[in-house]
Amino acid sequence: MKTLDGIVLVAAGMGLALGTGLLTGCSSDAQAQTASAPGCAGLPTNAELTQVIKDVTHGDTNGGAGNEMWGATVNRDGAVCSVAFSGADRGAQFVGSRTIAAAKANTANAFSLPGGALASGNLYAAVQPGGAIFGLENGNPVDTAVAYAGDPTLFGTATDPLIGKKIGGTIVFGGGLPLYDAAGKLIGGVGVSGDSSCADHIIAWEMRSALGLDKTPSSDNLTIGAGGHPDCGMGSAAIIAALPTTYPTAP
Repeated sequence: MKTLDGIVLVAAGMGLALGTGLLTGCSSDAQAQTASAPGCAGLPTNAELTQVIKDVTHGDTNGGAGNEMWGATVNRDGAVCSVAFSGADRGAQFVGSRTIAAAKANTANAFSLPGGALASGNLYAAVQPGGAIFGLENGNPVDTAVAYAGDPTLFGTATDPLIGKKIGGTIVFGGGLPLYDAAGKLIGGVGVSGDSSCADHIIAWEMRSALGLDKTPSSDNLTIGAGGHPDCGMGSAAIIAALPTTYPTAP
């Protein structure tokens, strides 16, 4: 009987520990909605990024096909801080755009400096054959073990498996922008994906403005046309040209 009692007590203890763990996990998920992930102070939470990407994607003409979008932010060290989508569920956007959005955020952060902002799309011309940095996109590859890990039902939530991980990636078309706080400090990057690369740039620009993280030290708007980023059509070139006026940055 003593042995049986011991088994019962151990089982009860395990149940208590399991219950406590479940409660702790629920509490952590709730806190993640309102607080930044570790190392992500000053960057948007999942809830904030979700609201902004929905507002921008649904609230304006962005020169694209009107697709739903994925968005992601990284901190200055390249760790993913938040991942969100604009649609009703995670299947409303291109599934592959989640990883691309995070890689665009990584690109903008990785190739910007405290004194010089660089949009991912402004790398386009220089990486073409014969360009000064041809082959750059092969550097800093996406870490596939990070990109495809975890429970897909968590993608785009406060517990997205990418959060806290370094995804890497070098994307050389529009949609990635560096983030500078109110003091002009470079604190990370934002990337969006899901439409034309021009529309992605426009949406990223408007999101950055809405987040108040656009205090760039220099202009990082796309140069469209010969020697720059291709014109994606659908009126995007005119919208991009007007961005510094409609959504001015604040060097």
